[in-house]
Amino acid sequence: MTNSYRARRTVLAVPGSSDRFIAKSRGLDVDALFLDLEDAVAPAVKQESRDRIVEALNSGSWRAGVVTVRVNDWTTPWTTQDIWQVVTRAGAKIDALVLPKAASAADVTALDMVLSQAEQAAELPLGSIGIEVQIEDAPGLTHVNEIAAASPRLRSLVFGPGDFMASMGMGSLNVGAQLETYPGDLFHHVLSTILVAARAHGLQAIDGPYVAIRDVEGFTASAQRAAALGYDGKWVLHPAQVEVGNKVFTPPADQLERARRIVSEYAHASDVAGGAVGAIVVDDEMVDEAGVRLARTIVAKGEAAGLSG
Repeated sequence: MTNSYRARRTVLAVPGSSDRFIAKSRGLDVDALFLDLEDAVAPAVKQESRDRIVEALNSGSWRAGVVTVRVNDWTTPWTTQDIWQVVTRAGAKIDALVLPKAASAADVTALDMVLSQAEQAAELPLGSIGIEVQIEDAPGLTHVNEIAAASPRLRSLVFGPGDFMASMGMGSLNVGAQLETYPGDLFHHVLSTILVAARAHGLQAIDGPYVAIRDVEGFTASAQRAAALGYDGKWVLHPAQVEVGNKVFTPPADQLERARRIVSEYAHASDVAGGAVGAIVVDDEMVDEAGVRLARTIVAKGEAAGLSG
């Protein structure tokens, strides 16, 4: 867990080609959002959408605490101009750029280099804009640990289930959903692998979208699986998914209260005045330094979600 933990329980996808969706996104109760220049934008309107996103960034604010822009991936002809135009014209208004389909550390390094030049051209502090990286195919998963270490700008790793399913040849058109014909969790290995790489490098881990926007039960189950593993949040595609997503990735009140109590009681017990002990009993369970670290993680997530003590 990073020291500067920022809530990303829900990350809203906003098509950069739609004034209506951009306007609607401003007031939604999500922790983060990305204005999209990639899959949600047709090739014919890439430049128009860049202009629209720049104008939107410079003309108003969002309720979301984290505002980012997803650029096109490096296999396309648009990536460099996406970075340059957004950053030089509205870089002060964004927290990070989202890089899709990262297949190697070199993809992240390339983004970092162009981003650094754009920051200098815009007279922005060097390194002020972060990078969030999507892992969406077999090469990306194979190199995820190197990707996670590729730049100090990195903030999070994001699972992209749609392209990953295509990469693997999975037999379903329902992006993010499980298959009834498969007895286990289709995404457990990939989610766990991304999570380990993220945590090893102090990054957040975000689950990708569940595209059946009216299937709240299916979205809830998908979010709960990711949250149980330790994920920090999940992409949302529709306002109907927001409330559930925020709830699933927020520590329950009783868990948060107990975590705070563990931290407080252990701090006292481990102090000289409290006997300088290395383990205590809380609610009939033995708690040592490992348990306290777990409790601190819960507290950090709760505080980032606005649940003050």
